[in-house]
Amino acid sequence: MPIPATVWGVSLVASLLPLVILCPLAVSIILMLTGGKLPARATTLLVGAGMGLCALFAVVSAYSFLSGPDSLGSLHVVLWNWMNVGSFNAQIALTLDRLSLVMMLVVSCVGFLILVYACAYMYDDENIARFFTYMTLFVASMLLLVLASDLLGVFIGWEGVGLCSYLLIGFWYGEQANAIAARKAFVVTRVGDALFLLGMLLMATAVGSLDIPTLLAVGPHAAPRTLTLGMFLLLGGAMAKSAQVPLQTWLPDAMAGPTPVSALIHAATMVTAGVYLLARLHGLFILTPLAMLACAIVGFVTILLAAGSALVQTDIKRILAYSTMSQLGYMYLALGCGAWHAAMFHLVTHAFFKALLFMAAGSIILRVHHEQDIFKMGGLRKDMPWVFAAFLAGSAALAGLPLITAGYFSKELILGSAYDLSPIFWAGALFGAFLTSIYIFRCVFIVFWGDHRTHAHGKSGLAMALPMAILSVLAIGGGWMEMPDAIAHVHIFSNLLAPVLGALPEEHNTSLLILGSLVPIAGVTIAWTLWRPKGEAPVAAESPAIATLRADWGFDTLYDWVFVRPFMVLAHLNRRDFIDRFYDLIAALTQGSGQAVAKLQSGQVRRYAGWIAAGTVAALCLAV
Repeated sequence: MPIPATVWGVSLVASLLPLVILCPLAVSIILMLTGGKLPARATTLLVGAGMGLCALFAVVSAYSFLSGPDSLGSLHVVLWNWMNVGSFNAQIALTLDRLSLVMMLVVSCVGFLILVYACAYMYDDENIARFFTYMTLFVASMLLLVLASDLLGVFIGWEGVGLCSYLLIGFWYGEQANAIAARKAFVVTRVGDALFLLGMLLMATAVGSLDIPTLLAVGPHAAPRTLTLGMFLLLGGAMAKSAQVPLQTWLPDAMAGPTPVSALIHAATMVTAGVYLLARLHGLFILTPLAMLACAIVGFVTILLAAGSALVQTDIKRILAYSTMSQLGYMYLALGCGAWHAAMFHLVTHAFFKALLFMAAGSIILRVHHEQDIFKMGGLRKDMPWVFAAFLAGSAALAGLPLITAGYFSKELILGSAYDLSPIFWAGALFGAFLTSIYIFRCVFIVFWGDHRTHAHGKSGLAMALPMAILSVLAIGGGWMEMPDAIAHVHIFSNLLAPVLGALPEEHNTSLLILGSLVPIAGVTIAWTLWRPKGEAPVAAESPAIATLRADWGFDTLYDWVFVRPFMVLAHLNRRDFIDRFYDLIAALTQGSGQAVAKLQSGQVRRYAGWIAAGTVAALCLAV
């Protein structure tokens, strides 16, 4: 009897799903075991093959899953049972539904493009094998995070990406600043990880399981205070991973790592893990309005603070870092508004255009002798026209230029949802969009227009150019899968996620859409007015206010005085720790008694006989 096609498709997905994770993991293990002895060419071929198979398996799995029966809401693949403690059961299992499918495709396919780019970018680095050991391990951890069926599996992936982020930010650890940046990222994100762990344990206690479907089904019956506290703790964990105020200070310094790291980890994947977590648990967040309001406020504040800092930065990578924080703020604002579709749609489009911008920035940095100060560049559109075209496409998408960019459509969904929550949130988010268009085209006009202040050398090879070309197309046309009805009745993305996130809310009047379309155009116009070529080389403005904005609004200084300095003072005062001294005393007594007993071992038989006789007499006396 022939096997039905739908059954065969489900079986194929169940077989391929573990391989999606195992492919990059296997590459990482091979590179680790070879100890960096593989030549650069063999390393890049291994990475390209492993990540290519990962992306291929992900695409085939997605196609087979979507081609299956409509009744197949999710596919659960149990790999093995991990622990059984009383009534608590934990499994190493994977779940594929339409939400995790979207994330799997973003991580694997965009990750593949970035790693192909990285093969050319890092080819001459003597530690290329170590670099790709960390990068492929990161991809495997991120895929585990998005495919895990319970929060315990999510937490393993969560910690894995945090570890790899630390290793990659400090990849060039020979420079002290890079090592400090890596340590800072590790410490700040560990604060969020501790909150995540506490929230996870609280939910396990309240529900008796960490299985996500069980949490969504049984969690609403938990005590309201317990549920609210649990959601706040998980929100705190997500905020740290996504660099949201007040745990945002690590991300700008994370630009110390190689540029492909920024493209993969700090633009397209790890920083969006918090957004995915909240969207995955949206059924519980709906029941905690206070946590949702806090999420919206955090996103709203981050949008404005990060955009303000990006407006005055001089380092091209730090501009993009603050831009990432701001765009993540839009996603958190959408989550706080209950606009799950909008948050995920912006996550996808942001992965396209921000990875593209980091790649283009990396190409610029390589070709201008590793210079990152935009005011030392200029006139580069003539030297590198294709890189200019890619950077322009990414900038247009980030600014949300109307109708022709992916960022426009995803940002409009968020603005409409923000208006439903409060016109104040809408106005602030619209102002953030205005600032975004100004700061990114400030960068475009300073770097690519005007007179040459430095000359580019070399060329961007095919391995770097092809991923940028693909992402340029996606940055422009990737948003056409979800459009407002006023433009076109296209809702491919929202229909895809409807079985998990519900139906898309009703749309708003066209006046909001028109305002949202005019604002980025006004921002680009102002940027051209201020930074167009004027005969003399532009210089960075300086003032106390600008210095404060450039230094992340003084957050680092504040945390240094509130947390770091008091900790260092306590450490100095307690440098001869009482607990350590107590155990030092035990060690000294043990050593002294050992030395005293050692003196009895003289090697003289007469003394041994005397001690035996004395012991015998003492025993007889005690017996009597």
